[in-house]
Amino acid sequence: MDGVPRSVQLELAAEMIHSLFLINHTGDIFLEKHWKSVISRSVCDYFFEAKEKAVDPENVPPVLQTPHHYLITIYRGKLFFLSVIQTEVPPLFVIEFLHRVADTFQDYFGECSEVIIKDNVVTVYELLEEMLDNGFPLATESNVLKEMIRPPTILRSVVNTLTGSSNVGDTLPTGQLSNIPWRRAGVKYTNNEAYFDVIEEIDAILDKSGTTVFAEIQGVIEACVRLTGMPDLTLSFMNPRLLDDVSFHPCVRFKRWESERVLSFIPPDGNFTLMTYHVSSQNLVAIPVYVKQNISFFETGNCGRLEITIGPKQTMGKTVEGLMVTVHMPKAVLSTNLTASQGNYTYDLTTKVLVWDVGKLNPQKLPNLRGSLSMQAGAPKPEENPSLNIDLKIQQLAISGLKVSRLDMYGEKYKPFKGVKYVTKAGKFQVRT
Repeated sequence: MDGVPRSVQLELAAEMIHSLFLINHTGDIFLEKHWKSVISRSVCDYFFEAKEKAVDPENVPPVLQTPHHYLITIYRGKLFFLSVIQTEVPPLFVIEFLHRVADTFQDYFGECSEVIIKDNVVTVYELLEEMLDNGFPLATESNVLKEMIRPPTILRSVVNTLTGSSNVGDTLPTGQLSNIPWRRAGVKYTNNEAYFDVIEEIDAILDKSGTTVFAEIQGVIEACVRLTGMPDLTLSFMNPRLLDDVSFHPCVRFKRWESERVLSFIPPDGNFTLMTYHVSSQNLVAIPVYVKQNISFFETGNCGRLEITIGPKQTMGKTVEGLMVTVHMPKAVLSTNLTASQGNYTYDLTTKVLVWDVGKLNPQKLPNLRGSLSMQAGAPKPEENPSLNIDLKIQQLAISGLKVSRLDMYGEKYKPFKGVKYVTKAGKFQVRT
């Protein structure tokens, strides 16, 4: 597929999407859509086998080969979006399309969950019909779709039920007719505003001594732009060189980014993802907290000890919030007798999961969890210690150091309200013990 333009590749990939199955985390298929002939649900058996082998839902391979098809899946909001493909295609384009479907459900219904999708099943089928027309992507921009299919409201649902009408409009959206397909024409607002959220997730593995084994940052810039007319925006960064593996919304002028490292674009109307990026150079990835821990199991006495202390490391003076530690204990651990200096902890006897909900990290008085572990009588000492999974959030900080320097607008005379927010979250943040 080398040398084929991206737009053509996306068409080639999506043309082959034969069927889509939505599967909940317990393995029930609760919705299916076929663009060509109906494919039996039994094709999902290959996926269920892979799901059984995977420890976590996120570990299910995104691409599975069967004798006659390829299965390409994403996992979003405890749901699997499973597409059935008939020929070999670039899987990333299919994955991108599936994420676009999930994003559209989120935008239309406020959340992307099994209950919400079942409650809005008619609108869901209408959206899938418009987003993929006989295998070709037709309309994947939320603001363009909303001109064709009106988002559901309680009143509209009642009226549609009584009159037998649908949410589908009877005119083609203006965006589909213009040379800027992601933006509808004639947009008007009394308050003109453009807000950007820079959201970074840090994935890291730290060894027992606190040394970084692996670290990278997944970043995304979410935009909410409500501007009158046809504004042309330029977003500049103080330090764009630290970004690698960038992916942009189609509205971004890529040549301008390549030459000047600025984002120049005519935005869609409303909410959209402007760009995603990685920071994978380990020396650029700051670790926000340090963890001192000691988990030990004794050969005799059917017991063990646990002590965990957490402190701020590289937070640029910002507060660490929503701090939580999760430990999957060995099966032999029957009960825990621990004391938390801050927050509270729970230990689930069935799943053997210890959760310490710390809350806000106070640098003056570091939170500590310590105490004893009771083991099953006669059970051998666990072969390896459990890892600690850390969850956290830091407001007004992009851990990569990325900063927006300015936002300029051309093509319109008014002065918009504008703002940028930053937030850092823990992705897969693991400390080995």
